[in-house]
Amino acid sequence: MTTRRTFLLLAGTGLAAAAAGCREPAAPAAAALPDVVLADSTRGLLRLSATGEQELGSTALAGFDGAHVYARRDANLVQLDPASGATTRSTALGNGWLPRAVSTDGRACALGRTPADTRPTARARTPLLVTGPSGDREYDLPGVVEPDAFTSDGQGLFVLDWLPATGPDHYRVRLLDLTTGAVQPLFTRDKSPVPAGAEEEMRGEGRQAVLSADGKMLYTLYTHQPGHRHTRDLVSGRPGNAHAFVHVLHLIDRWAYCLDLPHPFGEGGIDGHALAASAGQIAVLDLNSGRLAFANASSLTVEKVVDVGQVAGGDAALVLAPDGRTMIGGGDTVTVLDANTKREAARWQMPLPVKGLALSRDGARLYLGDERSVIWLDAASGRRLGQIPVTGLRAVRHAL
Repeated sequence: MTTRRTFLLLAGTGLAAAAAGCREPAAPAAAALPDVVLADSTRGLLRLSATGEQELGSTALAGFDGAHVYARRDANLVQLDPASGATTRSTALGNGWLPRAVSTDGRACALGRTPADTRPTARARTPLLVTGPSGDREYDLPGVVEPDAFTSDGQGLFVLDWLPATGPDHYRVRLLDLTTGAVQPLFTRDKSPVPAGAEEEMRGEGRQAVLSADGKMLYTLYTHQPGHRHTRDLVSGRPGNAHAFVHVLHLIDRWAYCLDLPHPFGEGGIDGHALAASAGQIAVLDLNSGRLAFANASSLTVEKVVDVGQVAGGDAALVLAPDGRTMIGGGDTVTVLDANTKREAARWQMPLPVKGLALSRDGARLYLGDERSVIWLDAASGRRLGQIPVTGLRAVRHAL
């Protein structure tokens, strides 16, 4: 799995902006960044604030919600507070360890000897290191094992067990018991053990992962799953053939479930897909087909699919606002959907293709990136509030 994984106020001004067409809102001559922004770049993870730019480096890893960051500094593992940029902890671990997963409370970090990749290389065994409140412990696991996420209590680590170890091309999600060191199957949604031979084996790519609003669930969007069969298909004997789904991990109860997405989700390019979550809702965007699916977070079923129009090229970005509005980044526009009708309420033209969206914690500002800057808009009207240059920016991830 490669990437890990973000969240507006409908008023009459938004409708007015839509009526005005796609004119680019004017920016003030100069403005100080009002929030802390985390962004990916060619130089690694960046922390941007009113005081300037802080390079956290290519080894830095932010948690799923951006609230916690770990990075390697020479032979030390350091924990940083993204809000202040200060180092809050430093542990001597020796060279070669790379941060790979951060617990939701920020107290634990899992490290590996290899960087994250779409498909890891073959190896007979995998060393992992977990550092946390109980100290440091190293694990030597058979095969190709990649850390993914911690359980909420910090006693378990979800991992991707790649098969075959001699030439990895598919994987299954399993649980490493951090007390015993045993790797075992997950539970099903009804909290029953997965029967022998019924573990899901995936061949797709993990596009994006986000936490549920209450922090209990981790949603990961998978695309390109030809021939994939869910556990429920294997148990029942159904053939199964999902091209895209949201893999749901319950971080407390330790069960997994796959929320299937309808055709044609998953058939187009992976960069054209995006995932977002809010209280009670999961949304998945496919710019390749111009579709946006809304699923109920309790029943884990798709309830509505709307047409948002196709956007040629560019990376997909998606934000669900607390007031129910949906914001879509695609190409050089940000499209706002009405909270109730899910129809276009506003469209804001940008100077360059959008690279990532993030909403400020107070819901007042929408941040977005392009290839050379970070821009922030008034979240209600789309009015340009400010812009700062950022060399080599790849995507805005979080606003804190």
